[in-house]
Amino acid sequence: MPDTPAKLPPLTALPCFDAAARHLSFTKAAEELHVTPGAISRAVKHLEQQLDVQLFERGTRSVRLTEVGEPYAKAVRDVLDQLAAATAAATARLSDSTLNVSTSDGFAGRWLVPRLYRFRQAHGNIDVRVSTTGRLASFHGDGIDVAIRYGAGNYPGLTAEWLADEEVFPVCSPRLLKGPHALRKPADLRHHTLIRDGYPIAWADWFERAGVKGVNARGGLAFDSYTFAVQAAVQGEGVVLGRTMLVADDLSAGRLVRPFKQALKAFSSFYLVYPPEAIRQRKVKAFKEWLLEEMLSSV
Repeated sequence: MPDTPAKLPPLTALPCFDAAARHLSFTKAAEELHVTPGAISRAVKHLEQQLDVQLFERGTRSVRLTEVGEPYAKAVRDVLDQLAAATAAATARLSDSTLNVSTSDGFAGRWLVPRLYRFRQAHGNIDVRVSTTGRLASFHGDGIDVAIRYGAGNYPGLTAEWLADEEVFPVCSPRLLKGPHALRKPADLRHHTLIRDGYPIAWADWFERAGVKGVNARGGLAFDSYTFAVQAAVQGEGVVLGRTMLVADDLSAGRLVRPFKQALKAFSSFYLVYPPEAIRQRKVKAFKEWLLEEMLSSV
């Protein structure tokens, strides 16, 4: 037969008793636990009734532990300390098993998410949470472990590891290579919808590079999300400026094609960013190694 569980005291009363025993004051115990002195008094009284012993001798303005209460207070303090330590250890394990990644909407949707299953297959004990934002999230305030950022690599106080450079070039659905206004040369873009997003390199920059004049580079279809802009191009809505990393899968799958060779080198690059001390964490090191391998295979 299984052992009969030991009889336990009312657990909710123990923190009240512990605080009162340390301060020898119900009032100060109440201040510490943010309750009323009456609540402390009732909790201690309930504990005494359950144990059928007196733990405190109550005076007019003070209390003191009885001969039974003194060793019991020490035992309760030891138990609460052990519980606090166990809770901290459990929380630490949870923290170590969850990797919080911050990146842009475009990189998450166009590159990271389609490949993330491979990281999870290799590291099934690490949960991954991806948050998207256009800013460099706070590693402490936002609870971020690593960030994948697009910039010049200048992140004071943080480690920034280069991942990949980019080129920018027009891409479109294969359907736009056929028909009365088939895309054969850059000047043919005047007959098609130009899809824009908030990326710093705009159509005007590319037209200058290609030597094309007389095309309205500010018109067309605009999105505030690069993911939506590319999806519109896949659907044949127009032509978008493709970014090397973010349209690689669509080009490989034939959903998009590159009608012209002219390309612009981007101003910025992709970087893996994290606090220097974070690399000591197993989850961060594992993600970094996996990410670098994926980048090499994507080039």
